[in-house]
Amino acid sequence: MSTITIYGNESCAFCGAARMLLTKKGIKFEDILVSNDAEKRAEMEARSQQRSVPQIFIGDKHVGGFEELCDLDKSGELDKLLADS
Repeated sequence: MSTITIYGNESCAFCGAARMLLTKKGIKFEDILVSNDAEKRAEMEARSQQRSVPQIFIGDKHVGGFEELCDLDKSGELDKLLADS
């Protein structure tokens, strides 16, 4: 299974919702806090071409933010992505 990475911060409600969704599904993920880490924020921006959080990756595939993750989960595509990786 590919590593799931969430770039986020402590105060973002969407970051918390993404973490909760994955936790409820029993999916482990790497949680990278970018609020006080300029290097990690730059890494996130380079990988995603986005400045907002959360930015979520499955392996090297950029999923988007919480809404996109939620849409993938509702459609069943999240489970397929995880199974294929």
